[in-house]
Amino acid sequence: MEYTLAIENAPETVPGGTGILLVHPSTGETDRIDTEFLRTDTDHMLIISTRTSAREVEQKLEHYAVDESKATILDTLSVERGYTRRKTDHVRYVSAPDNLDEIVDQTRQFLEETEGKRRISVDSVTEMAYYADEDSAREAVESLLELLAEHDAVGLFHLAESVHDDEVLAGYRDLFDGTIDLTQDGTVYTSF
Repeated sequence: MEYTLAIENAPETVPGGTGILLVHPSTGETDRIDTEFLRTDTDHMLIISTRTSAREVEQKLEHYAVDESKATILDTLSVERGYTRRKTDHVRYVSAPDNLDEIVDQTRQFLEETEGKRRISVDSVTEMAYYADEDSAREAVESLLELLAEHDAVGLFHLAESVHDDEVLAGYRDLFDGTIDLTQDGTVYTSF
């Protein structure tokens, strides 16, 4: 299965199973890339949020005109922070952002329950490492990439460049099929 990519300087399409790393300086510009990735050529999308609550994700989708009816949000923050939670068909909760096994399990469940073209956004790997640790985050990412390949889905994984050392960054770059580098001024460089 081929997936269209509507991201500047990236290939027009990528095959199912492709994992893409989004390396960015700050979180500001990532919304544009993330929503371009999600709204194109998609039947179902899973947004794994370790950085913002489900409500903030919904606001982002609405602002960038992403079809929310196709979206499932996996909120990892609200339970731990004591926010009001209303479980719906489109919002699922994980107890805490460091519960990486549950994040992987929920992703597996999403992929098993849906059909067609599925996209997954992980925002962000950096937060997973912050709440858990670098090795656990890496293992979770590897598990998620295996699920993408197994279910013919594609994924975009956010990583804040300034937070990780060069060796960790290089390790992640080697793990993915493609990398999008977003500079401070919003310029996009890609390598696939």
